[in-house]
Amino acid sequence: MNRLRLMCRHAAAFVRFAGLGSGVTLAASAALVLLSQWIPWMAANVLTTVASSVAATELHARVSFRHGRPGLAGHLKSAATVAAGWLVTSAAVGALAVLRPGAGVVLQQTVYLSATALVGIGRYLVLRLTVFAEGGPRPRSGGGVRSRASYDAVA
Repeated sequence: MNRLRLMCRHAAAFVRFAGLGSGVTLAASAALVLLSQWIPWMAANVLTTVASSVAATELHARVSFRHGRPGLAGHLKSAATVAAGWLVTSAAVGALAVLRPGAGVVLQQTVYLSATALVGIGRYLVLRLTVFAEGGPRPRSGGGVRSRASYDAVA
């Protein structure tokens, strides 16, 4: 495969990754607001974080990377990237609080969103290159029905 085609394929996967991730994040935010009306905010946050992480992993595996079902190992590895991302964004905002104690909301959000963007790029790279690498399992085509070529290959 030539370089331009490979770059276009990776760019398309990144666009799908960013779009799906943003959509899941917005849906989780709405769910958090709704759930927090009936249960404590911390419990609602845990539930939406877990549910959105599972949903995002499924979507990224199937749609962003066209890898097929991620399985338990894929979910656990993806959850590790979420945990690492949380640590990075928390450290960035914490460092800002230490370095600029009176920082306004605009600077806080700039630091948080910048860290989140870097975490997103890092997550994409880790998921693309290790968790859902191109040599991994693929979904079977035809809904489990073997093609004529696969029967000929067996014979």
